[in-house]
Amino acid sequence: MADIKHVGRIASTGRKCIVVYRTLPGDAFNAIIIPTETLSESYHDALINLIDSTAAQTSNELSEVLARALFPDGSTMLPSLHTKGLLHKVPTDQILMTPNPSVSILLSELNQIIAEKMGVSVQDLSIKPDNKQVEVQEIATAVDISPKEQNVEAVKESSQLPLTNDQLAKKYRSDADRLSKEAAQLRRMAEELVPIKKKVTTVE
Repeated sequence: MADIKHVGRIASTGRKCIVVYRTLPGDAFNAIIIPTETLSESYHDALINLIDSTAAQTSNELSEVLARALFPDGSTMLPSLHTKGLLHKVPTDQILMTPNPSVSILLSELNQIIAEKMGVSVQDLSIKPDNKQVEVQEIATAVDISPKEQNVEAVKESSQLPLTNDQLAKKYRSDADRLSKEAAQLRRMAEELVPIKKKVTTVE
């Protein structure tokens, strides 16, 4: 199954989301997302179809494509989402990118990997927005990223139970295997975004 860019979920709740801006100008540690559960069926289907398109999958920021694409009602996607209050600002360390069912990585970590690959700082990753996009950034609301109420007590209870050495060892091995697979996947994703330039040697 091919990796899909621009999709993820909110880490604390597991709610699915679409990432419109991975970073913001002057605000590298916040992103703009669309929680998919807030969308009407027609908007949801139109956005998913757009994400699957070549234009979206070859774009570093989904906003660039949303600024040109149309919803079934004829409205331009990016300003329409803004007008309807469907864009939300969320810290990048609260968003898990999920390019496929077996891989997940915090957006903050992915941004750092991409920045290092490009030889720039995370602050330099944001695209240069036009006036409409600046307005979207300024007015985007903060989305609720708190854990669902019914899960709070379970989290508290589990955090109070000490793990045995056997349990810790098993957890560490499992984490190591998972991270090894994710690291290989992330290197491939970074290579697809910005291929390493091979040095050309000349023979005198």
